[in-house]
Amino acid sequence: MEISLEGHFGYRRLLRSAVPGVLMMVVTSIYNIVDGLFVSNLVGTTAFAALNLIWPAIALVGALGLMVGTGGSALVSKVKGEGGQERADRIFSMLIFFTLGMSVVLAVPLFLYMEQIAILLGAEGDLVRQCVVYGRICAAGFPAFMMQMTFQPYFMAAEKPRLGTHLSVICGLANIVLDALFIVVFHWGLAGAAAASMLACCIGGFFPIAYFASRRNNSSLHIVAARIEKEPVIKASTNGLSEFVGSIAFNILTICYNLQLMRFLGENGVAAYSVILYVGYIFFAVNSGFNLTVLPLVGYNYGADNKAELHSLLTHSARILLVFGALIVVLAELLARPASALFVGYDEGLRALTEHAMRLNLPCYLLAGANFFTSTWFTGLNNGVVSAVSSFSRSLIFEIGSVFLLPLVFGIDGIWLAADSTEILSSALSVGLYLGLRRRYGY
Repeated sequence: MEISLEGHFGYRRLLRSAVPGVLMMVVTSIYNIVDGLFVSNLVGTTAFAALNLIWPAIALVGALGLMVGTGGSALVSKVKGEGGQERADRIFSMLIFFTLGMSVVLAVPLFLYMEQIAILLGAEGDLVRQCVVYGRICAAGFPAFMMQMTFQPYFMAAEKPRLGTHLSVICGLANIVLDALFIVVFHWGLAGAAAASMLACCIGGFFPIAYFASRRNNSSLHIVAARIEKEPVIKASTNGLSEFVGSIAFNILTICYNLQLMRFLGENGVAAYSVILYVGYIFFAVNSGFNLTVLPLVGYNYGADNKAELHSLLTHSARILLVFGALIVVLAELLARPASALFVGYDEGLRALTEHAMRLNLPCYLLAGANFFTSTWFTGLNNGVVSAVSSFSRSLIFEIGSVFLLPLVFGIDGIWLAADSTEILSSALSVGLYLGLRRRYGY
């Protein structure tokens, strides 16, 4: 399935175009969730807490791949909109080579300092050992993980979103099968979960290199011989700064939540928050998939100076995401009890805590999708600074502030309400940014 970046995108075309990207991100989230299900139910609460305590540190570094991929996708799409197909291929290629080299360099300190990282994140005793086991296996497979994150935004820019979906399905199935083999059959425990994830990432991270470099590649992007150029790397990194800041902020935020929860509730608090994150992965995956679809469209029409289509993309996207947000809140409330039982049903006290926390936290999704889209919009316009301001404020200022301040008023419930407070504040900022820069971009 090829989707051209040209032409008008009404509601129907926009939604149809978003389906492959949404499915790609949902499937990717599902196989992350499967890890949690296997570990929580078959390995134990301590292992489950260890997985979710150490993973944010790994994902935080891996976000550099998402930064270059997302920013590069916007840049490549803009160059294509200006009619520079050959130049777009060279930029795409040099960014892939640059990211691959960076991933190998970063994997080494991650592996060597994993124990110190675990202790810094608040792990003690056996929790440290389990964090190190999981973390070092992930560090060994880090280049594959980082390349998988890098390629996700490019499938739409290459007008091949369905390829990304198929690849995600294959990776997801591989991870599920390997989880069952390594944990259930071989009894490798947490190490088996890490090995399954990284082997699945090898498919998602390295197959696209072979595809885009092959003669059978019939997409609109190709890996060609290219030397690293400073200007496109800086431009792509600047464009994708908001996604990098957003991912860093999310992982720093997760660390802050875990520190607060270890203080108030111990391992059970971390486990309850982990379930909230796993449920949230699905909803944010849908938003991310939609954003990955719209991002190159914004970049292409910005490059082509098509202001009417930019206005249409903004209004259509905002309405879609607000309607979807309302549906998510209803669905999330209905799923609070079964989801908590699915992950931690073996412990009634933990299950009740998790359900209570979810019911307080999940209303945030009413506005989260539209707020999340703000940084995507300005990334597409190649304004990485404004995009980063939106992302930085939302996650690092509003939510971290709420995580530490609200418990002073509401006790432990203040931690669960922090996300709701964040989205209300972020909505005001998003409206201000759209209106303040409307004349500049003419949307």
